[in-house]
Amino acid sequence: MKWKKFTLTTTTQAVDLISSMFDDIGIEGIEIEDNVPLTEKETKGMFIDILPELPPDEGVARISFYLDDDADVADYLRRVEEGLDELSPFADLGARTITASETEDKDWINNWKQYFKPFTVDDILIKPTWETIPEEHKDKLLVQIDPGTAFGTGMHETTQLCIRQLKKYVNRDTTVLDVGTGSGILGITALKLGAKEVWGTDLDENAINAVRENLEANSIPEDRFHVLQGNIIDDVSVKEWAGYGKYDVAVANILADVIILLVDEIPAHLKKGGIFITSGIIDMKEEAVKEAFGRCPELEVVEITYQGEWVSVTARRK
Repeated sequence: MKWKKFTLTTTTQAVDLISSMFDDIGIEGIEIEDNVPLTEKETKGMFIDILPELPPDEGVARISFYLDDDADVADYLRRVEEGLDELSPFADLGARTITASETEDKDWINNWKQYFKPFTVDDILIKPTWETIPEEHKDKLLVQIDPGTAFGTGMHETTQLCIRQLKKYVNRDTTVLDVGTGSGILGITALKLGAKEVWGTDLDENAINAVRENLEANSIPEDRFHVLQGNIIDDVSVKEWAGYGKYDVAVANILADVIILLVDEIPAHLKKGGIFITSGIIDMKEEAVKEAFGRCPELEVVEITYQGEWVSVTARRK
């Protein structure tokens, strides 16, 4: 099936009104393109360390929507024009032009799977659940991951940096705190390495189901990996759920700016001598992260490792 794509050129100030109008007439799944910079609130929790540089914001926005072959295109376009006429007294709609094009039908949820293939991190094989084990890797420790709509396949350098640090510090008596667990790849790898128990937190509700599905794929009981949606930095209930002074290892593969905030939070959850493994740090943010660790009297940096342009900082609670 081919989809008909329609793009309306308007103004940024009219985007919210038009989006609401589209919803009222049954148009869903719109795309909005503009050059308005994201606010700090909007980027909080996003897996973006370096935002792209945008051209100057000239107040122009493009809103695209899709109609399938079975839709009454003429009727939808008539209703769009009527809706725009009704909105015009209340907002500057700009050019108000609509262009049409076609796009092929794609399974957007599953299309990315063609790029996720089995790979190794030293003696660990990480593979998607739908791939078979390559013959040459059958002797490796197997971790199966299907990220679904949660973040984390393990292919990114930052995840691999964390896995290599987990290998150094995890044993059969280890209890792990996995902050920003995503697909659960780091916590599940820790369990595969022999960890006793993992407690994970994530801002994304999709992480809850992703972790459960990946536990099943790896034949790990759910009672060994507890997961909660929430923010351990500023939510008291999440802090208390995680518990205090109980973890041998904490791991956070997030953004540098979030790690800086976690430096003041994580020591309370670690045992004395506990290890805090971090990554998600682009090289240009390395100094800022190291300075944050340096300001924390309860943590001392024990190792800094690199892969490509990414950095991992590991510290110990004094």
